[in-house]
Amino acid sequence: MTMKACRQCGGRLAMLLVCALFTGSLLAQTSAAGHETDASAGKPHDDRFVIGNDDVLAINVWKEPDISRSIPVRSDGKISLPLVGEVQAAGLTPLQLEKDIAGRLKNYISEPEVTVMVETVNSQKFNILGQVVKPGSYGIANSPTVLDAIALAGGFRDFAKKKSVYVLRQGPSGESRLPFNYKEVSQGKNMAQNIKLQPGDTIIVP
Repeated sequence: MTMKACRQCGGRLAMLLVCALFTGSLLAQTSAAGHETDASAGKPHDDRFVIGNDDVLAINVWKEPDISRSIPVRSDGKISLPLVGEVQAAGLTPLQLEKDIAGRLKNYISEPEVTVMVETVNSQKFNILGQVVKPGSYGIANSPTVLDAIALAGGFRDFAKKKSVYVLRQGPSGESRLPFNYKEVSQGKNMAQNIKLQPGDTIIVP
């Protein structure tokens, strides 16, 4: 074989090797993308979240745009949908509500596919009372701490007892009282008392 033929043969082998590597890379990416699509096709639900009054729900019934809608939960804990009528939503998880709506739609739609997502959480709140600028109830979003709550309420009034703030929390064994010394926390001391609030907590600022 001549030197020129060897060079041509080597060039073809190099091109074939590059093509093989490129094809393998594409196949790997396609496989990964397919796996990602399959993984995202599921509808994970947080079974711990319970729908409450005033929460806003996004209800989607596949191929049924007249039924699909964004709807708030009324003060009686119910929602109203075409074909379905009145449905109790408060007290259920999104997955439980999906099954309930789908069961009611079977009289009208063959194998209905229902998705319920919570768009806005308005039911889970904490209270802050006493010597703050804006006492009242606030939505519990982004896991606020006691410091966050005081800031939301506009801060302390002039005669607030900042060392004697406390949180009332309902638990399985009854109500507990969790002390919060603002003076310490503001100085970076005993930071463990700056707890994350839970739905139903009440902060008292004497």
